[in-house]
Amino acid sequence: MAIKHELFFLLAVASATILNRAMAGDPDITSDFLLPPNVTAVNGTFFTYTGMRNIFQTAIPPAFQATKASLKEFPALDGQSVSYAVLQFPAGSVNPPHTHPRSAELLFLVLGSLDVGFVDTKNSLYTQTLQTGDLFVFPKGLVHFQYNSDLNKSAVAFSAFGSANAGTVSIPGTVFNTSISDDILAKSFRTDVATIQKIKYGLAA
Repeated sequence: MAIKHELFFLLAVASATILNRAMAGDPDITSDFLLPPNVTAVNGTFFTYTGMRNIFQTAIPPAFQATKASLKEFPALDGQSVSYAVLQFPAGSVNPPHTHPRSAELLFLVLGSLDVGFVDTKNSLYTQTLQTGDLFVFPKGLVHFQYNSDLNKSAVAFSAFGSANAGTVSIPGTVFNTSISDDILAKSFRTDVATIQKIKYGLAA
């Protein structure tokens, strides 16, 4: 009898784990695709996104730039659990530490080199220097960054996400560019208010 109870408990735990994993991403849909409420007729144009046509016809921007094709920009992605971004890094630029709460990120470096890394829930840092043609995965929800340490050459990467709306939480922006009081930040970072204000000023500039 004890064995049966133990087996039942293990099956219950396994089922809950599978259910949690199944519910962790975008919800499944029961049709081929979803249309916005204001759309009644659809053709191939609906499934086409042209917002990246000019990326490779213009110079690399002077600061890091991410051009996204997510649910906001491309409504046909609704229910498809995919999205995309092109990341452009001028020489010496950084994509600051951030997270994607609803998806992992698979980065494919197509030009230049990048120093990348993420921090897990045990505060272990995993880093790598990528060369053109390399891929790197950033696990879902973990803080990560990309840095073009080459002071002479640009870098370009494509990032794929397993969600139509992966979300981006910028660590510097979330901490210093919201309404958290300077006193709380000073105590949290064990510094003074003047230092916090200096950081805020630098980020705003």
